[in-house]
Amino acid sequence: VQLVEPGGGLVQVGGSLRLSCATAGSILSANVMAWYRQAPGKQGELVASISSGGSKNYEDSVKGRFTISRGNAKNTAYLQMDSLKPEDTAVYYCHVRITIRQYWGQGTQVTVSS
Repeated sequence: VQLVEPGGGLVQVGGSLRLSCATAGSILSANVMAWYRQAPGKQGELVASISSGGSKNYEDSVKGRFTISRGNAKNTAYLQMDSLKPEDTAVYYCHVRITIRQYWGQGTQVTVSS
């Protein structure tokens, strides 16, 4: 199973970005799709997750600003990031769990400049 996660880039404070994650090579539906992020010198953290049933969870600092959703195509997900802040700067990784197996994307850099 391969994960492809286009998106990311440089944006000014208050701006928006949309991350995408798509899997290839699995006939099974993902149980959970999520994004983690890691900023330089900081521990990685779960940003948002969405289950196959549509249940969503968000890290406290992104609640009300980020929205995770699943696409119509199987095993695709999106992370809409609005009102971005400098502290959102990090490498964002898509994470997918399919049954007991876990997969990670290559990561995409999100930089919020002030």
